[in-house]
Amino acid sequence: MTATSTRPVGRPRNPELDRAILAAAEQQLGELGYARMSLESVAAAAGTTVPSVRRRFGSKAALAEAVIKSLRVADLPTPAGPPRARALAILENFHRNLLRDNAMTVLGTLLAEERRHPGLLETFRTRLAGPRRTLLHQALADGITAGELPGSADPDVLANLLIGSFYARYIATSELPQNWPNRALGSVWPDQPPGTPRQPLSGASGDTVLTGAPPFARHE
Repeated sequence: MTATSTRPVGRPRNPELDRAILAAAEQQLGELGYARMSLESVAAAAGTTVPSVRRRFGSKAALAEAVIKSLRVADLPTPAGPPRARALAILENFHRNLLRDNAMTVLGTLLAEERRHPGLLETFRTRLAGPRRTLLHQALADGITAGELPGSADPDVLANLLIGSFYARYIATSELPQNWPNRALGSVWPDQPPGTPRQPLSGASGDTVLTGAPPFARHE
């Protein structure tokens, strides 16, 4: 074989089959759990063979990780612009991803499997939850620095309150209203022109309250 010779190129992978395998694995991961999901059942549901699944994903664990990574249907927004606008864009992105079919059921499976297969939840944290949380935390911290949020506010606590509100709302009602990102953020960070100072007012009791301040930050 000469230096310029090449081996015959095999058939290119079929992207439609890739998607069918991922869809079957996602459904079974959410409905059956990781323990009961198998390469055989996924292959049958996707209309292919186990060797075909193995060629693409290698193992059951790798297939489950591929499902987790595919849960993000919208890329995270660019970290640029006013802090509040960035925070809202991140929450809207989160909202779109949570509305994806099976997103909540797969997350429930990851939590249920945490003790037996902790790597699955860790993949979710590092590939999906972690990057989003980092961007939201920075936007909140920038809002504090800019004086749009109280100096005493804790960006870690605020990030937990905002992200947690989506899960709490879904658990309580099995739905997420389209305006939930605005409602959640507005409850701790009112929408007002950048640079608008929070003016102190006298309350009925004589205490000082701050207009534009989130409820938890009053009586500073």
